[in-house]
Amino acid sequence: MPALCPKPIFRAALNPNFHVPILSLWQRVPPSNTSHRGLATHAKFLTPDPSGKYVPYAPVDLPDRQWPTRILRTAPVWLSTDLRDGNQALPNPMSTVQKRKLFQMLVQIGFKEIEVAYPSASNIEFNFVRELIEQDLVPDDVWLQVLSPCRPELVTKTMQSVSGAKNVIFHMYLGVARVFRDVVLRKSPAEIIDLAVKHTALVRDLTNEYSARYGTNFRLNLGVEGFSQAEPEYVVELCEEVKRTWGKAGKGDARLSFNLAASVEVAPPNHFADQIEYFSRNISEREKVIVSLHPHNDMGTAVAAAQLGLLAGADRVEGCLLGHGERTGNVDLITMALNQFTQGISPRLDFSNLPHVLDIMEECTGLPVNLRLPYSGKLAFTAFSGSHQDAIRKGFQEQERRHEQNRAKGEPQRWDIPYLPFDPADIGCSYEAMIRVNSQSGKAGISALLEQALGLRLPRELQLEVYRVIQKEAEVTGAEVSLRTVASLFRQIYHLGREPQYSGCLVLRSYRITRSKDRTRCSVDAEIQHGGASRIVRGSGCNAQAALISALSQQLNIPLTLRDSSDHVVTATRIHQGKLASYVQMYLPFANHTVWGVGVSSENETARLRAVISAANVVMDGLQMRSNWVKEYRVREDYPQHSAIAA
Repeated sequence: MPALCPKPIFRAALNPNFHVPILSLWQRVPPSNTSHRGLATHAKFLTPDPSGKYVPYAPVDLPDRQWPTRILRTAPVWLSTDLRDGNQALPNPMSTVQKRKLFQMLVQIGFKEIEVAYPSASNIEFNFVRELIEQDLVPDDVWLQVLSPCRPELVTKTMQSVSGAKNVIFHMYLGVARVFRDVVLRKSPAEIIDLAVKHTALVRDLTNEYSARYGTNFRLNLGVEGFSQAEPEYVVELCEEVKRTWGKAGKGDARLSFNLAASVEVAPPNHFADQIEYFSRNISEREKVIVSLHPHNDMGTAVAAAQLGLLAGADRVEGCLLGHGERTGNVDLITMALNQFTQGISPRLDFSNLPHVLDIMEECTGLPVNLRLPYSGKLAFTAFSGSHQDAIRKGFQEQERRHEQNRAKGEPQRWDIPYLPFDPADIGCSYEAMIRVNSQSGKAGISALLEQALGLRLPRELQLEVYRVIQKEAEVTGAEVSLRTVASLFRQIYHLGREPQYSGCLVLRSYRITRSKDRTRCSVDAEIQHGGASRIVRGSGCNAQAALISALSQQLNIPLTLRDSSDHVVTATRIHQGKLASYVQMYLPFANHTVWGVGVSSENETARLRAVISAANVVMDGLQMRSNWVKEYRVREDYPQHSAIAA
């Protein structure tokens, strides 16, 4: 039996003309040539020489093309077709309630042109348009676009759906590419032009009638389906005839719109730009024409095609949020708009609360957001790589310093972070998910997470020590180590916190510091508790930390010396906001090994002494677990291994 792919691209359907089941090409493949997902291996099925099967695109003769040297300065006119193109491609089309919710969100974002329905396709579509108009849900500055094919009865019904609206774009479409002319419409090029002219005249007469009756402002948008596969000179000829027949193209809102659709993306984006520039140069009365783009994403370059198309002279872009649409989708308007934003161009669309927009999109469409989608994906700003994490962390530190200087001089505070060309805060995202840890991460990423979670800026040597522990955890689990896990492991290792799961065998209960008159020496009397027992330990040194280390060395009979210490004020987290974080490094001569301790407190000396106790607890943990650095030594008989301090 042949193997079955578990998820065919299309559902099985019966073609009434040919009476054969239409199935995905992935549906049935011989088992001997399948991968673990049921996909055919290319050794058997991928043609070694595809030139005998596929015809490459024919370049446009445009030796003096201008678009490569142009720079965009302004945003185009945007049209959202989420309620039409996006909706028709959903496995489960939106309900009227969902469409209304999405329409209202599109208005809030700032779309001034929204394609809302294909009114002649169904009563649901027709009634939705009527609901928007009759319930006065359309702002005065928003244009409703409705879609109709070139069929008189459907044009008439579509016009009926918008009666009483203030601003309407009548989008009439027809296929112009050879494959559409020959296979779908079965008409000659001249017959296609006649069809376009005939229906343009009908739409013209109806718009005149409805304008007189309801005061509606109309604009014609001719959808040139298959533009990217059509002969450029033929498209210009057809559009000239439509413009002549329309007869009322003017400037401003009276312009005639030609929607040049890459209905199927079959060539690279530079070719699409050539096609757009050819059309823009050769269509007459260019000031009375809107050149509109409608790129699909079959080759994965819809955004690039649209961006180059704008350089080539286009004025308008039709697309969907998140790139929804048939097959691989339409151009993603979120990506398009925010790409312009990163270049200092206001897109005139408000995505300042993008997480909310994405929630509404998922709720209305039932489709999840791709994790790697630019700007919108949950991993769009995330770095797992250690070198990337280090660069981002250093970038933030340098930018903070630079911005302070900019503020003092009254200069703009420019964004300039390695691996992060866009500030997530601009779209309502936090920095929390930017750095995440797995087995590929480095010390910088782990340190950044600890700074984020606990406000701790670890010394470099301590970073290395913590990195080894977290890295081992990631390798054992083979999965991402969450922010919560990183913070919890750190607190367990260094006994940071009073919760039972974090406390060590030694606990600092109280202390008294006495300094010499010249303040070069001090002594510490500290109450140290283990379980229910406690005792006072005494020591002296050049500072309080050295004095407490001396006291612990005597009482535990473990040689300990202070090697390094540092501290900083915690400002990065509300948990320890305003407190002092102290770090101490102690040297164990008998093992030629160093250990670190960490303490946090609102009182400076308390934080420093807690860091010493933390390091002592790390030593005791190492002795109990017989860590690699532990060598033979004699523990005082009156202080058993499992009891740091006896009563």
